[in-house]
Amino acid sequence: MIFYLTGTGNSRWAAQLLADHLHDTAENAAPFLKSGLNPSLHSDLPWVFVCPTYGWQIPHIFADLLRRTGFDGSRQAYFVLTCGGDIGAAAPRLKKLCGELGLEYRGALGLVMPENYVAMFAVPEKDEAIRIVTARTGQISAAAEHIAAGAPFKAVPVKFIDRVYSDIVNPVFYKCFVKDSRFYVKDSCIGCGKCARECPTHSISLENGHPVWGGHCTHCMACICDCPAAAIEYGRASLGKPRYHCPIEAE
Repeated sequence: MIFYLTGTGNSRWAAQLLADHLHDTAENAAPFLKSGLNPSLHSDLPWVFVCPTYGWQIPHIFADLLRRTGFDGSRQAYFVLTCGGDIGAAAPRLKKLCGELGLEYRGALGLVMPENYVAMFAVPEKDEAIRIVTARTGQISAAAEHIAAGAPFKAVPVKFIDRVYSDIVNPVFYKCFVKDSRFYVKDSCIGCGKCARECPTHSISLENGHPVWGGHCTHCMACICDCPAAAIEYGRASLGKPRYHCPIEAE
């Protein structure tokens, strides 16, 4: 089973393409996050966990979900992490996580995708995004071959600076930057409620037809990037930037 978490579609695209190559199923983690239940999952094929990289680690909410999930069947676990640059020292932490889950760690692959963190970085225009995504298809195909053969992903040496990013910068990033207090909605809001429905942490509610953020944000950027009226901003950081959603759907 390909078990994935996505904010703006990058990880969903990778998960669906892997599922196509491996003749497997891609299961969205969002409903399990929203329900608050402890999932029980079965897969005869290796587990492949696909998710974004937040501050050089997998999202905390995804790691917590995996810890409260029962995994039956295959004991092999692969990770594919979509990122804007690199995954830092995520791999050693994922190996440790697999130990907690009773799974055999088979490696982590960093998949560089278009930047979607509109709250902090520049976001590519659609044509550039398509170019970047298209260039990753060969990497996904190679990853699927490794998984099908039962071969581990090639280990990438973890440098000192990688550990600084994942072990020191990550908690500072969450404490200082992963907040929803700077989100606001403009008068162009149409009150459709899509932002509230898509929020994986139930941090958004509607009051008088407009979204209000409740303090449990994970900065997935789904609300700001998927708003059909482009009515959501994040302070001044998002002004004038494109809204990103993966421009290619896996066939």
